[in-house]
Amino acid sequence: REREEEEEEREKREKREWGIEADRQRGTMRAGVVIVAGLIGALFSFLFSQLPEDFGSVTSRVYLAILSFSGLVATIQLIPGTAERCIKARLFGRDINKNGDSKIPESMGLVAGTVYLVCVILAEPTLRYLSMEFNAAMTSICFMILLGFADDVLDLRWRHKIFLSFLATVPLLVAYEGPTDIVVPLPLQSVLGMEFIPLGNLYHVYMALIAVFCTNSINIYAGVNGLEVGQSIVIACSIVVFNYIELTHPTKSTLINGNRLSVYLMCPFIAVSMGLYYYNRFPSQVFVGDTYTYFAGVTIAVAGILGGFSKTLLLLFIPQLLNFAFSLPQLFGIIPCPRHRLPKYNPKTGLLECIPTNLTLINFVLYITGPMSEKNLADVLLVIQVVCSAIGLSLRYGLAHHFFKVEYLH
Repeated sequence: REREEEEEEREKREKREWGIEADRQRGTMRAGVVIVAGLIGALFSFLFSQLPEDFGSVTSRVYLAILSFSGLVATIQLIPGTAERCIKARLFGRDINKNGDSKIPESMGLVAGTVYLVCVILAEPTLRYLSMEFNAAMTSICFMILLGFADDVLDLRWRHKIFLSFLATVPLLVAYEGPTDIVVPLPLQSVLGMEFIPLGNLYHVYMALIAVFCTNSINIYAGVNGLEVGQSIVIACSIVVFNYIELTHPTKSTLINGNRLSVYLMCPFIAVSMGLYYYNRFPSQVFVGDTYTYFAGVTIAVAGILGGFSKTLLLLFIPQLLNFAFSLPQLFGIIPCPRHRLPKYNPKTGLLECIPTNLTLINFVLYITGPMSEKNLADVLLVIQVVCSAIGLSLRYGLAHHFFKVEYLH
């Protein structure tokens, strides 16, 4: 009996450590109501505005809104109970950017990914004419969620993860029915004597590389509370904005069905990610794990590739491209690469400080700004993501027509 009492006391203590208590639950629900209200307002403004029929009937849009709303609520409700089970299963980590030694539940991306799959599968009846593309998208996303969870549990080697990431793109590439050539910039067309360069299967190789990059770029641009989920939400919202512009101002290269599928993939993704972000933002109550970063990366890649704007998609990954460029010397072993390339936490000041030998965009920002609290650093990084997404869309619609014909801008 004494052992049972000790066990019960230990479980209660661990619950208090990571903050899921009754008062925290009430705070969570209040925040959930605010998030839901904002989401409903945005969705219904989107649903009943003067959109073309290509966006889908009003009935299908309402159905999508209901599914997204349900996904948000389900994610908010399911995470606390799942987190408690993860602690019992010893699936937890330590937040090395803080003084505390609390156990933080890992792999909460599994909750968001599972809820997302349920929502999107229920949306399939509205996309019956895109069944091949839809099934390919679901296969790739399911595979990467499984790979991410396996990595969280088994700590896979990088060479295995890269190989399996390429394998996950196969259904996606088979289902792709868009163009496989690239447009020659206008100033070079007279020199090369051609408007297009056909790439054939090489274009499929390019798309596979894009999918692997999207997946792993989010995975390596991480380590600050809320950054993984926050950057994914910003990119997904930018994709929805892009699809809105394309469907309201279509050109020859607009893939109507592809853009619509992209929207239907992104709306539930944004919803479940918002639910996860509440728990993962500073101070983080849960860790998203590689399960979420792989899930987010492949979902965004699927939306871009099947939407027919894989090249434009890169304009929304400017911070990730910069972080990848900074990381190359360590990724290729030119400079020693530690397991965690995070900033250094100073327990005296409570601030994060730059480690010059850890080559990441996070450390570069700290090098420019000086020591910052983790909360402020996360906010700055997300502002950078928003600004870069705005710059990317501005380049796409502001400057690209000087180099390409308007109808060939994807």
